[in-house]
Amino acid sequence: MTNSVHIVEEMQHQADVTADRSHHVNQWVMHHVTDSGSWHTPFFNLHLPDWMSNNALMLIICALLVIFFFGVVFRYKEGHSPKGWTNALEALILFIRNDISIAHLGEKDGRKMAPLFLTFFFFILTANLMGLIPLFSAATGNINVTFGLASVTFFFMVIGAMVANGPVAFFKSFAPSGVPWPILILIVPLEMIGLVIKCAALTIRLFANLLAGHIVVFSLIGLVVSFGYAALPAVGMALAINLMEIFIAFLQAYVFTMLSAMFIGQMYHPAH
Repeated sequence: MTNSVHIVEEMQHQADVTADRSHHVNQWVMHHVTDSGSWHTPFFNLHLPDWMSNNALMLIICALLVIFFFGVVFRYKEGHSPKGWTNALEALILFIRNDISIAHLGEKDGRKMAPLFLTFFFFILTANLMGLIPLFSAATGNINVTFGLASVTFFFMVIGAMVANGPVAFFKSFAPSGVPWPILILIVPLEMIGLVIKCAALTIRLFANLLAGHIVVFSLIGLVVSFGYAALPAVGMALAINLMEIFIAFLQAYVFTMLSAMFIGQMYHPAH
């Protein structure tokens, strides 16, 4: 009887220890996926000024990296054909310009808007890949960042379309020709709401995919802390998911760029 009580007490103690460890792991995971006023790395912890957050710092570093690589590493020299990585980058740039920008906005507007979509793609891609490096964090896993990016798309969908087609043509695009007016009473508000929903979809899609991936990786690693050596196979799963996140980083940058071009193109050319 005494042994049974001792075993029950030991099991209860182990359960309490596991629950306590799981609680600390949960706090650790949420601390690393939410914005804060300090820069946490495996090597150092840097307290940031009150006016700057961790994600704001990541955005600045991301912008500097993009400028550095395009201004120094992949600089195109006049009179010389691109080689190596520069040649591969040129193929990617031409794909975004021709198959995304021009394909959705036409030759004239597509060439004019190509710098915007190239900026979207490479900025988001760099920010996504930075989140996979232990030294940095994923700014695109913050809904405020993705909302800011989607707001740029919304600006061009509204203001850009008004400048390109005029305010009257912009508002007429919400009322398809040939539709009876009683049905227009329902369609016009839905079309206007759809304008906001499209940008909300851009915001949530990028934010949710990046945030979910990081939470899964951190949680799998945290299982080792909670359950000890028995959870070591979870490390292999975390590594596999982390490798898959490299593909997701490229995919989400492409999806955001492609959808932005599609939405802007629909507003620039409502007849099509």
